[in-house]
Amino acid sequence: MDTQNRILVVVERIEDAIRPVTLETVAFARRLAGRESAAIRIVVPGRDVRDAAGELADRTGIDAIALEAESLDPYSAETWRLALAALIREQGASHICIPHTSRGCDFAPALAAGIGASCITAVEEICGERDSPTFVRSIFNGKMRMRVRANRDVTVLTVQPGAFPADSPTGPLPEKRKAGVEILRVPASPHRTRALGVLAAGEENLELALADTVVSAGRGIGAEENLGLIRKLAGLFSKSAVGCSRTVCDRGWLDFGHQIGLTGKTVSPKLYIACGISGAVQHLAGMRGSKYVVAINTDPGAAIFREADVGIVEDLTTFIPLVVGRCHPLSGGPVATGDSGTAAPPRGHAPGNGS
Repeated sequence: MDTQNRILVVVERIEDAIRPVTLETVAFARRLAGRESAAIRIVVPGRDVRDAAGELADRTGIDAIALEAESLDPYSAETWRLALAALIREQGASHICIPHTSRGCDFAPALAAGIGASCITAVEEICGERDSPTFVRSIFNGKMRMRVRANRDVTVLTVQPGAFPADSPTGPLPEKRKAGVEILRVPASPHRTRALGVLAAGEENLELALADTVVSAGRGIGAEENLGLIRKLAGLFSKSAVGCSRTVCDRGWLDFGHQIGLTGKTVSPKLYIACGISGAVQHLAGMRGSKYVVAINTDPGAAIFREADVGIVEDLTTFIPLVVGRCHPLSGGPVATGDSGTAAPPRGHAPGNGS
């Protein structure tokens, strides 16, 4: 296999829309390219994806490959793995960068095994020598961080959402030029499985990973009917979604598509509001990438306050109606917390008794 110094970024699209995590993965690739003096190419797998490839090429200034085949849409791990492996064998690559999503986690390890590459998942940071990068990932529910270095010429990487913001200067920006699009048709071949279609998970679930504001419910909301308060609070914000802890799903109050945490979804919104969530490490693992965290809980010793930028020690059934009543005319703008409750110490400090 030709392992020329080239970085490939595999694009993720849902219902013909390019997911924001793709641009974060491009930001990661730029940082990696600056260390490796490597060229970057964007790969868009699917059916009739040349327009999407052109859109990304224009937006990023990076050459794109439209990898087209009827079998690539709807998504199937087998067809994507085979098509990408053939592309890598033909054109060569040193690193293949994939978003760390349910889809990326599905096909990335199999792709690495198929081409004999190293595989490093959930990358959050790059460090080490310029010509020998080390990749950092969290382990043990975020309690520790591990440094990993690839030991093969080709490496498949999945990039943790929120770790490399798309709008930050994480690497050398491309020169102002018209990026090109190469159209490659994947020849038909027999497959062991065939994807028949994708079942809609519900609009609210699809919004969770894309939301700027996530309002999450935990066991502390007390009763299923109090989810109405959570939805009203989320409704104050534009581009918002409702999440929850596993306990809420286990009780049947919300389906598992809303679950945030180690066994659920990972989110990195601009604002995360935790309502009645104690702060178990499994849940924290799914929201640590949040830019700003507000916690509402009656227990001043709850672990969630150690992760919060603002803490409200108050019964949410009292506090949220006050906030909604005061802020409803400002729906879509910043939410004021009002006068109710006690402000807890900032992130990293446990409230109560000077501890």
